[in-house]
Amino acid sequence: MIPAAGMLYNTRMKFNTALCAAAVCSCASFAAVADETANPETEPFKSERSEEEKGEEEDGSFASAETYVGVASRYITYGLISGKDPIVRANGYVTFLDWWYIGAEMLFDMTKGNGKRGGYGNHAGKLMTLDAQTGLAHKFDLGETLGTLGVDFYFTYEWIPRHHGIMNDTDYLDIELTLNDLWFEPKLWIERDMMLDEGTYVNLEVGHTFALVGEGKDAELTFKPSFAQGFGNTLRTRGYDLADDHGGVMDSTIKGVFVWTLCENVKVKAYVAYSDYWFDRTLRHGARDHNGAWGSSCDHSWNFYGGVGVAMSF
Repeated sequence: MIPAAGMLYNTRMKFNTALCAAAVCSCASFAAVADETANPETEPFKSERSEEEKGEEEDGSFASAETYVGVASRYITYGLISGKDPIVRANGYVTFLDWWYIGAEMLFDMTKGNGKRGGYGNHAGKLMTLDAQTGLAHKFDLGETLGTLGVDFYFTYEWIPRHHGIMNDTDYLDIELTLNDLWFEPKLWIERDMMLDEGTYVNLEVGHTFALVGEGKDAELTFKPSFAQGFGNTLRTRGYDLADDHGGVMDSTIKGVFVWTLCENVKVKAYVAYSDYWFDRTLRHGARDHNGAWGSSCDHSWNFYGGVGVAMSF
């Protein structure tokens, strides 16, 4: 090894080791509780966990846990603005016997402008949503050609703080199917809103994970570019004021995700994304009107956004 390269490598390894040690020490008490008591109410959500981590636990363990804390530049749902300013998201989940998990996710507003739409008032520094979730997740071996099929079926109740007595809570049933052993890593996500618009949303994503530092599943730094296309029925598009008379092709999203593995239990995740309503003129105009309600700077159907956070597993 060239001396200069060796010094750079050793420096990076020492830096990673120090970061991992700090993260693991800060969470040691939580890990002890999860391992010793196996209490299903000790922590809990899975919004930012990678596909290979869903429902994953070490051999012989009764329970495993993961938590995530991050910042997003905007609150985006179905390619639409739900909050034009940065938010903080924190979630955690516990998985039992590599099948059943429970979890929760909280979104915190960082500015006073995000509550304007919908009459929520000033949300600055306050809780925006609280999602409670439970589900079943497992991987099934489909043979050498297809590899493993990841199945994740879950129920979510979303609580929104009351403002002037307005109740906007809802709940969802979702299923996600993934084939991550295939080169283009297809993912199918189907969601049904059961309280508000009672609409159905379908999203198909394809992409590929490239190892930038290291090789294969042991890569220290990876990058995954992907393309996802959403579809909604009439109830879903009507519920978001996109169109009253038809559903159709909704948001198209181009996304890039970087994952830096500091150690086995700590990962830094960062992403950038661009979404737009390319294929349906009526829905595109509806998206522009929806986003434009946040101000003249948002008067368009497209959105460019990103985020960064840290995930820890136990």
